[in-house]
Amino acid sequence: MGEITIKDIARICGVGVSTVSRALNNHPDIRPETREQIQNVIAQYGYIPNNSARNLKRIESNAIAVLVRGITNPLFNDIIKILNFQLKRHKWSMILQQVDYEEDEVAVALELIKEKRLKGIIFLGFNYYHPEGQLDKISVPFILGTVGSIYGDEDCSRYSHVTVDDMVESYKMTDYLIGKGHREIAILSAEEETSSMGKLRLEGYVKALEDNGITYNPKLRYSYSEGAEHYTMTDGYLATQRLLASGEHFTAIYATTDIIAAGAYRALFEAGLKIPEDISVVGFDGIEIGDYIHPKLTTNLQPARKMAEKIFELLYDLVNENCGNRNLIFKGELLEKESVRDLNKI
Repeated sequence: MGEITIKDIARICGVGVSTVSRALNNHPDIRPETREQIQNVIAQYGYIPNNSARNLKRIESNAIAVLVRGITNPLFNDIIKILNFQLKRHKWSMILQQVDYEEDEVAVALELIKEKRLKGIIFLGFNYYHPEGQLDKISVPFILGTVGSIYGDEDCSRYSHVTVDDMVESYKMTDYLIGKGHREIAILSAEEETSSMGKLRLEGYVKALEDNGITYNPKLRYSYSEGAEHYTMTDGYLATQRLLASGEHFTAIYATTDIIAAGAYRALFEAGLKIPEDISVVGFDGIEIGDYIHPKLTTNLQPARKMAEKIFELLYDLVNENCGNRNLIFKGELLEKESVRDLNKI
């Protein structure tokens, strides 16, 4: 026999499913010998209750699942804290679920819906590469949070999402470096096939180069997501080491997350290069680490607090049927600090 169910226990004991359920919940109106028989079968087959209906109703009917792809990204930590605060205020609970990069988060969501009585779902770091209609299978209200434009077969503009325009903001960072006299700009970006965000930020970089009359050199593009983990300082460190070993000439590095930039700092330091005297560096996200590496990192601030508040607000309205789907795109803010040299002043 495979995994035993409550129906199997009822059949083996010759009783009804409701009798087994009452035994599991310690109801007093069951004969001691029947209770003992049920307990013996449970012990024999190793049955583990998958949350009784009573517990589901009491605990999980107000549960919101937060599915996170890229949980090592500190930007998501800030968003999750704010979401958790808002959920608690409204007496909703959070089920936090990490989604690995090789997993399909829609499939994970559908499995959670089967197992839990979810009120809604929030996706963070959503990957848009899904077959058309896949999202329509989700039977509870959901928000796509911190995602970019639409890729693949799925038209995600039909679903509520909260994001910055990764392409526009990436263009801004590249154009800023060009304005400081840099024409040979290396980029550390995610592999296109693993991240819609990575694809968008790469496209913004390429377009900014082209609009300024600079030919895109693919030899100055290095991926930081070749393994199971992504968005780590080690990824930035190793990608920068490969860039330096290539022998390609560059005056600036655009790291498409601040965490990757921090890893790049270490690789440049070990190579005997100074920031920004020898190599300029910019990041993306505006997380706290940028102010604690030396020199302070020039970056693009994503308004994490405002985005998190809107994610919750939209989901709350959807759950309570106060609105239809809405799409909110926030602007990033270029924070000019200490990590870029102005080559125009040489």
